Amino acid sequence: MVARGTCFPLFAFEVAQAIDLDAAERRLLAVAERQTIKHKRRAPASFEYRPAPLHVNRVGSVHDLGGYRTTPGVEIVLYDFGAVSVSYAIPIAGTLGGLPALAEELWGNERLLADSRRQVEELLSVLGDAALRPRTADFVEDYSVFHIEAFTAPCEAATLWTDHAQTVSQILRAAHNPLSQQEVADATALRLSFGPSDATIIDTDAAILFDAEGEDVRDVIEFANTQLLEMRFLDQQLDDALERAYDTLLGRPARLWGPGQLGPDLRRLARMQLDSAILFEQVTNALKLVGDQFLARVYSLASRRFHLAEWDASISRKLQTIDGIYAKMADRAGTRRMEMLEWIIIILIAFSIALSVFTLTPH
Repeated sequence: MVARGTCFPLFAFEVAQAIDLDAAERRLLAVAERQTIKHKRRAPASFEYRPAPLHVNRVGSVHDLGGYRTTPGVEIVLYDFGAVSVSYAIPIAGTLGGLPALAEELWGNERLLADSRRQVEELLSVLGDAALRPRTADFVEDYSVFHIEAFTAPCEAATLWTDHAQTVSQILRAAHNPLSQQEVADATALRLSFGPSDATIIDTDAAILFDAEGEDVRDVIEFANTQLLEMRFLDQQLDDALERAYDTLLGRPARLWGPGQLGPDLRRLARMQLDSAILFEQVTNALKLVGDQFLARVYSLASRRFHLAEWDASISRKLQTIDGIYAKMADRAGTRRMEMLEWIIIILIAFSIALSVFTLTPH
């Protein structure tokens, strides 16, 4: 029996090229405060977001979700690299066996998704020009954190992946029916504990946090989920840029003869290179993982579940490919300019010869 706990459904959105957090804070001064990681364990101050995201509380509706109910209001975290994360709070006191039904209800929940998108759009209208080049992406990255603060009877955290492994895995996988032993083992494989009475189990779509406090762990998981969204968004943008670049380079050779025809394409590609490189740098370096080894391990497990290293490698390859295409397009444009200059010189020489012959011919 869960004596005290809260489920936090998270929805991450890409909303702008960048967000000026200082300007946003001035606009939202009455309801905003800078968010920093609160440490319950000793850690140097160097383990922080850079810059610190902006934390906003907004009034929201109450949503009924299969016997559970959200509390009024939502929490929104704004990151300087143009992403926001919307979170709801659902009290989950009661039997642990009832949580798989809640997890199943939350998986791809259209009502919360629509409500979170509405909250984001309303917030953007307030931010105004504090959001640079606003562009709410179509897709969203959702995640659920089941934070159990205490059980009615004291127990060690290890019982979550031993005695209650089946129930825990059903919560993590949002499964109504019992899972196989292989699935149970995989769902509970990535876990860690700081002491015997706390645990964090991280899966692909949900995490279970058993801790009397644990807010710092939840913040790191929320950031990793937002980072996954940005990686997906950047990967999609690079795919589109590669298709356009290939089409420009190979698809319409007749265009390349015109003077300056590649100029606009080169400028667009160069802008895409710069924007992507800046976003990639901001996303990968927003959280400095130095000093607190436990939180660093939490982030490492979340990264493994979300395959952030694979996304990182894919984006790096595509950025290198775009660099190569840009160089080829620049070389092609330079070659075309040289060819045109050569033709101009030939025409001028021919015109000069024709003119001299015309002037020397007796009338």
